[in-house]
Amino acid sequence: MAISSIGVGSGLPLDKLLEDIRKSENQPLVLIQQKQIISEARLSGYGIIKGSLTDLQKSSQALTKAETYGALKATSSSEALGIKVENKAVAGNYNIKVETLATQQSLVLAGQPSRDQNIGTGGSIDITLANGESHSVQLGSDTSLQGVMKAINADPKAGVQATMVNDGNPDSPYRLMITAKDTGTEASVATINVTGNDDLNAVLGFNNIEENGVTQSSGSYTVSDAQNAKLTINGIEVNSQSNSIEDVIEGVTIDLKSMPKDGETVKVAITRDDTAAINAVKDFVKSYNALLDTIKSQTAFDVENEKSSALTGDSLVRRVETQMRSVLNGAEGSGAIRTLADLGIKTDYKTGKLEIDDKKLTAAVKDNLADVTGFLSGENGLGKKMDGAANEFIKSGGLISNATDGIDRNIKDLKKQYAATSERIDNKMENYRKQFSQLDVMVNQMNGVSNYLNQQLSMLANMNNQK
Repeated sequence: MAISSIGVGSGLPLDKLLEDIRKSENQPLVLIQQKQIISEARLSGYGIIKGSLTDLQKSSQALTKAETYGALKATSSSEALGIKVENKAVAGNYNIKVETLATQQSLVLAGQPSRDQNIGTGGSIDITLANGESHSVQLGSDTSLQGVMKAINADPKAGVQATMVNDGNPDSPYRLMITAKDTGTEASVATINVTGNDDLNAVLGFNNIEENGVTQSSGSYTVSDAQNAKLTINGIEVNSQSNSIEDVIEGVTIDLKSMPKDGETVKVAITRDDTAAINAVKDFVKSYNALLDTIKSQTAFDVENEKSSALTGDSLVRRVETQMRSVLNGAEGSGAIRTLADLGIKTDYKTGKLEIDDKKLTAAVKDNLADVTGFLSGENGLGKKMDGAANEFIKSGGLISNATDGIDRNIKDLKKQYAATSERIDNKMENYRKQFSQLDVMVNQMNGVSNYLNQQLSMLANMNNQK
C-alpha cells in the first residue's frame, strides 16, 4: 500500500523511517522469493536432465530394432531404374534389360460440333475394364460432352479420367479424351455403354473385345492401346502391368522411371549396408556422452565464485548417472562380442565418457554382425537394458516426474505464502503510517504551542526592558 508523505508538519524524517521499516519487514518476502527461484531452477534442471535421458532412450531403442542390422542397399548403373530394398531381400547382382514401359490406354472420341449441348436425356455410363471390373457413372440433366467429362471425373471408381480437346476443326472441334487411370492392358477399357440414353450411346458406345487373339474395336474413337512393362532380369522375361515391379526379386522394388539410353543393360547390385548399425552405435555413444555433459552442467559448483548450479548435490541426479553407468558396465554378450571394448568402445576414466575406435567398430559390425546384434539388441542386450533404465526415470509417474511434482507443489505453496506475507506486511505498514501521521500532527501542534509561548515570553521581556 502506498505511503503518503508524512513528517512535513513535524520536520521529522518519518518517510525515511517508514521506508527503512518496510525494507526490514520485506526480508521474509526476499527469502520466499529466493526459495522460489531455487525451486524453479531445480524444476528447469530436472527438465533438462529428462530431455537428455529421453534422447538416450531413443538411441537405445534404435539399437533394439531389427532393421538396424543387416540392412541392404541397392545401386543402379542407370538413373532410368530406381531400386528399393527391404530387409528380406538377398544380396546379389542383376542385369536388367528393359524392352517396354507400361503405358495407359487412351480413347479419343471423334470430333463433335458442341461441348455443352445435351445429347439425349439422362442415363448412366457403364464402363467395364479388361480385368472385368465394371462401374456405372450416373448422369444428371447435363448430357453434353462437358457433362459427361464432369460426371466421369467426379466418380473415383470409374477407372478412367476424361478431358476435352479442341483440335481446331471448324465444324467438329470438340473431342472427348478418356484415359485409363492405371497402366497396363488389364486396366484398359473393354466396353463403354450408355443405358437409358440411346442418343448418347450412339456417340460414346465402345467395344474393345479380344477374340481368337485379335482385338476388335468398335466406336467412334481413336485408340492408343495400353502396353505392359516388359523386361528381362538375368535373362528371365518379366511382364508387368505397372512400372513399379515388386518382389520379382524378393524384397526388391524396381521402379521403371524411363527407358534406359540406347537400350543399355542396367546393372543392379544389392549389397549389405552396415552404415545403419554403425550410425546407431555412434548415436548411442553421442547421447550417452551428452547426458554426462548435462549432468555435469546442472550439478557443477563454481569454487571461485562460490556458486552452486541448479542441482548441485542432488541425490536423484547422482542416481541417474550411477544407474546408467551400471548398465554400461554390466553389458555382456557372447561369441566375438562380449564387451563394449570388443565393439571398439572404451570409457575415459577421467570423464566417464565413451570413446569410439571407428576402425574397430566397423570391423566388428562387418565380421561379426550376429554377435554385435545379440550384444546390442538381444533380450538382455545393451539397448533394452538402457531403454528400461532410462524409462524408470522419465516415464509418467517415474522418479523424475515424482520429484518435479513435489517441486511444483512447493512452488505453489511458496506463492501462497508470499501473497499472505505481503498482505500481512502491507497491513502492518498501514498501521505504522497511521501512527506516524498522528505523531506528525501532534508534534506539529506542539511546535505551534512552543512557538506561541516563545513569542509571548519575548514580548514580556521587551516590556520589562522598556520600564
